[in-house]
Amino acid sequence: MMVEPISGVRIPDSKLARDVTQLIRDTESELLFHHSARVYFWGAITGNRQGLNFDPELLYTAAMFHDLGLTARYEGSQLRFEVDGANAARDFLRSRGISEGDIETVWNAVALHTTPGIPEFMRPEIALVQAGAGMDVAGRGYEQFTDGQREAVIAAFPREPDFKHGIIDAFYQGMKHRPASTFGTFNDDVLAFKDPGFQRIDMCSVILASKWRS
Repeated sequence: MMVEPISGVRIPDSKLARDVTQLIRDTESELLFHHSARVYFWGAITGNRQGLNFDPELLYTAAMFHDLGLTARYEGSQLRFEVDGANAARDFLRSRGISEGDIETVWNAVALHTTPGIPEFMRPEIALVQAGAGMDVAGRGYEQFTDGQREAVIAAFPREPDFKHGIIDAFYQGMKHRPASTFGTFNDDVLAFKDPGFQRIDMCSVILASKWRS
């Protein structure tokens, strides 16, 4: 995938990155594929701005795998979709002889990308996947990018005209068969928004219903 550098950020030119691109392009919808690529660029631009020392190849791999668990191949899974994506990235990297330390970094980046308050204190690749996803979905850090940066990333990987509702629909389709996996996360907001019959489980009720007498 030939894309001109944006603010000094380019997609890694390696066989591993090309294989990642092909796998995700063949598996995900165009909406998710473009979203994942933008997550990489937002994350890498942020990392450069903050002077972080990160591995672009690991960041790219994690960004591209981060929503794989929402795809149809996991429609029978009861795991959190983030874990499905993390496990797929782990298996992919192991098959290519990547070190276990690097695999752990990518696994954590994918698995924790919807978990606020933790990734930003971990390795840069982990923090930057969450930062990139937050920028693309919710506009977190929007003002920290220049108009030129935002326009260049969107030109390379366009946002669909109704991306906001499209990404909510993608989340819903990927999680509606496993509602229990959203417990304790903000993913249950998607199910509550899309499904009027969805019943949230709250931690206080779980504690009070436990078998302990006091």
